Amino acid sequence: MILSTPVMVGLDGVATVTRIAWRDGRPSEGPRIIPEETPVALTYNRSTHAVMLASPTDLEDFAVGFSLSEGIVHSAADIGELDVVTVPDGIELRMTLASERLDALTQRQRRLAGPSGCGLCGLDSLASAVRPAPAVPPGGIFSPETIGDAMASMPIAQRLNQQTRAIHAAAFWTPAAGLVALREDVGRHNALDKLAGALARQGIPASTGLLLLTSRVSVEMVQKAATLGAPVIVAVSAPTALAVRVAEQAGITLIGIARQDGFEIFTHPHRIFREMAQNVA
Repeated sequence: MILSTPVMVGLDGVATVTRIAWRDGRPSEGPRIIPEETPVALTYNRSTHAVMLASPTDLEDFAVGFSLSEGIVHSAADIGELDVVTVPDGIELRMTLASERLDALTQRQRRLAGPSGCGLCGLDSLASAVRPAPAVPPGGIFSPETIGDAMASMPIAQRLNQQTRAIHAAAFWTPAAGLVALREDVGRHNALDKLAGALARQGIPASTGLLLLTSRVSVEMVQKAATLGAPVIVAVSAPTALAVRVAEQAGITLIGIARQDGFEIFTHPHRIFREMAQNVA
């Protein structure tokens, strides 16, 4: 049996390929939708700073969110121009910075090749990997039922994952508005950067709700959340020990193993249980 050439479907984040499936003791050939993964270069004033492998969707949000989480800019307004340009080898996100931000970037310039599963590639010291996370705002108090409602709102909005079953998502949820924004990517760090960019471009503060993740919580995810100013992280998987320590230091309420039957709180439980909030106050 010879597989046919994959049929690409553009920059909507997925591709259709022909594969052989083994079911019920016999093979069958047919189509399968799988996620795209594209080299994306982030350039500032015509100089490439990073190349990441990412889903080619919501790239303006990715550019802004990456720039914020890396400390290259302080706000979306620091980016003068932003162009998404398709080139033979991938996609370039071309940004311009004001001279003071460009000078700061030049002083800490690094080049990194970022696989979809890596969030710390290219760091030049151990201290950079475990850099302190900024303290987050106080935020609100959320009931256990609210946590369940927020997580239940995600699957229907995960368009790419519904098609491929191979995509991470990061979302922001508030009691007043429900699911405010959700972004998807083959890389969990990229999905969070895209969400950060979306919130920044819309002027939505992350201190007013819950940051939702479909992945495990590693330390760089906590660092990005702290930079975003998110007081509460809720994830379907468990955190790493270093992630717990950094979340504790940053004042983040870190919730993992969030499933239909409940969840586990690892740090700062006072935002979930009111009686604990009264004891902490």
